[in-house]
Amino acid sequence: MKKILPLLLVAGFLLSIPADAWSQARDIKWGTAAVGSAGHRALTVLAAVLNREMPNYRIAALPLPGAILTMKQYATGEIDAYYAADVGFYELANDINRFKGFKAQMKRQLVQSFWLYTVEVGVGIHSRDRDKYRQWRDLSGQPVFTGPLPWDVRAHLERAFATLGVKHRYVNTDLTTAGSLLEQGGIKAFITYTNAEATPPPWIIEASLATDWAILNPSPEELDQLRKAGFRTVEIRPEVFKRNIHAERVVYFPFYYGFHVGLEVPDEDAYKMLKAIEKNADELAKASGDFAQIQKDMVGMQRKGVESSIDLAPVHPGLARYMREKGVWDSKWDGRIAKRQ
Repeated sequence: MKKILPLLLVAGFLLSIPADAWSQARDIKWGTAAVGSAGHRALTVLAAVLNREMPNYRIAALPLPGAILTMKQYATGEIDAYYAADVGFYELANDINRFKGFKAQMKRQLVQSFWLYTVEVGVGIHSRDRDKYRQWRDLSGQPVFTGPLPWDVRAHLERAFATLGVKHRYVNTDLTTAGSLLEQGGIKAFITYTNAEATPPPWIIEASLATDWAILNPSPEELDQLRKAGFRTVEIRPEVFKRNIHAERVVYFPFYYGFHVGLEVPDEDAYKMLKAIEKNADELAKASGDFAQIQKDMVGMQRKGVESSIDLAPVHPGLARYMREKGVWDSKWDGRIAKRQ
């Protein structure tokens, strides 16, 4: 009896715990982009804060080849949360490009739940070629690395190239060798971009050690054509690159990115995640420049992100509640709040 009594006491204690207490504690395999990407850097920082602020969740950043893969693996039930941009939501909603024919495989719907930053896309060339390439159309016929095949930044840049009729020759390369390949002439240009208008991704910082690259802006005529086609534009301060990019101004084309949970996460918990991010915005921005826009205007970023994709993906009720509380929810979006089956 002396040996059995402690076991009975433990069993009685376990049975006394409410069932919903167990359901609240869960591991989250949160998909993000590959190691060396801005997305991986950002989620690693975000997970550390959320794990501290929400002890009922244990979040692990899971690097995958690209955000599109995180969306697909979430939709088919392989991971618990995902990294998604308006570019990806657009392709999924329209059953095109990287999502062509995918809807038949989906087991769960993808929803918007947290918008983190804009990603601003442009082009870099070798500094020795500045007199040779003066606009994007000059890259027609040239070998160009527009980013890894699954990446949204590549999809966004390729769409811009197609709008201008730039018929380049795509070269796929490892992120760690992009700089040296540009230096050797194996490619004549590569994609460049920043997160939150504040910081380039780690791989571009690494590439800067291997080659002296320069920004190639579109010509005024190209810029006008892209704007008419619906591309947003922004000017990035050259100093964010912390090196000489051989240009006084940087014209980039932004789109919206976020880290999203699905409807398996209760409305209250999704709301609490947003509140925890808002509360710790200064700490997050100090740890990574990826959070600069959240630090400056968390509420405004949610509004802009939702606007970018409101017709493409429904909104998590937790995000809708947060936005209503902050006074930035539009009642015409009420029909776009996600509903559980």
